[in-house]
Amino acid sequence: MADRLSEERRSYNMRRIKSSNTQIELKVRRLIHKMGYRYRLHDRRLPGAPDIVFRPRRKVIFVHGCFWHQHPEEGCRDSRRPKSNLAYWLPKLERTQQRDAENQQRLTASGWQSLTIWDCETADEETLRQRIQDFLG
Repeated sequence: MADRLSEERRSYNMRRIKSSNTQIELKVRRLIHKMGYRYRLHDRRLPGAPDIVFRPRRKVIFVHGCFWHQHPEEGCRDSRRPKSNLAYWLPKLERTQQRDAENQQRLTASGWQSLTIWDCETADEETLRQRIQDFLG
């Protein structure tokens, strides 16, 4: 199935998608700050430039969009594969997953612990707070 949008419109849409300081990332950062933790952002010296870095603890948090990083959870509605322009989308999404796995391995090999928070997991703030507390505690 061909792309329903024109090439110009698709390009415009793609340019507007942010890779950092997204709404879900800001939501997680506000929660962590309210919990009393302090952190650094997007440390490019670390594999994958993690979204949130706790350098003294050697822990990082990645905040992933379910579509872009293809959340493997069975019930996640946002992680479904696109229906059009599969020749473009499938390799792109698979490469993102591969890059995520490589970055996780490199961090672990360097002695860092990581937590991935998915977009769909940010809806329940209390559960999210407990996951973060368990990870950082």
